[in-house]
Amino acid sequence: MKTNKQFKNEALDALHGNWGKAVLATVVYLLIAFLASGPATYGSSQMSAYIQENAGTHASLSSMAAMMQDPAYQLLSKRSQGTSALTTLITLLVLFPFTVGFSNALRHLLVYGEKGITANAFRIGFTENYWRKVWTMLWMTILISLWSLLLLIPGFIKGFSYAMTPFILEDNPELGAVEAIHRSRMMMRGHKFDLFWLYLSFIGWFLLSILTLGIGFLWLVPYMETAQAAFYEEVKADYALNGGLD
Repeated sequence: MKTNKQFKNEALDALHGNWGKAVLATVVYLLIAFLASGPATYGSSQMSAYIQENAGTHASLSSMAAMMQDPAYQLLSKRSQGTSALTTLITLLVLFPFTVGFSNALRHLLVYGEKGITANAFRIGFTENYWRKVWTMLWMTILISLWSLLLLIPGFIKGFSYAMTPFILEDNPELGAVEAIHRSRMMMRGHKFDLFWLYLSFIGWFLLSILTLGIGFLWLVPYMETAQAAFYEEVKADYALNGGLD
C-alpha cells in the first residue's frame, strides 16, 4: 500500500496547472449542494422562528397544541413540507449524480490527464447511466443511515466501506447498484483505516480552510477528492491482484 504522502503527491501532480479548472468544478459542486440543502434549511428556520415567537422556550403542551391549530402555523408547516420535498428532489436528481461525476472527473484528470473537469463532471454524472447513479447513491445513503441508527460508529465505518462506490459506478457500467456497493465493500476490506488515515492527514488543511472563512475549501475539496481517486486506483489494483474475490 502506498503512503499518504504518495497519494497526495499524485494528486498535486495531477492538479498542477489545473487548479483553476478544479476550483471552478468545486464551486459548481458546492453551489449544487447549497441549492439541495437551502430550501429545507430555510423552511426549518421559518418554523423555528414561528414557534419561538408564538410558544416561547418553555411552552406547555396545551399552548403548543393551540398553536398547531392556528391556520398560520398550518400554512407554514405545509410550506416547510414543500421545501423539504424540493430538497429531496434536488438531492436525488442533481446532487447525487453530480457527486459521482465530480469524483470521477478528478479521477480522469489523475489517470488520463483529461483537463475538462467541469464538463466531465456533467457528462459522467448526467449522460451515462443516469438513473443507475441516482439509485445507487440513494441506496448507499439509506444503508449508511440505517447503520447509523445502531450507533454512530457503525455508520461511520460503513461510510468508509462504501466510499469507492462512485468510482466503481463509472469504472464498471455493467454493475448494478447492489453489486457496485458490494464491490466497494470488498475492495475496502483491510483498507478502511487506510482511507481514514488519508483523510486525517488533511486535518491541517481543513483547519486552515476554516481560518480563511471557508475559501480554502475550494482548493481542499479537489485536493482530497483527487487523492482519494489515487487511493481508489491502489485498492482496485490490490483487489484485482487478489483475484477480485467476493
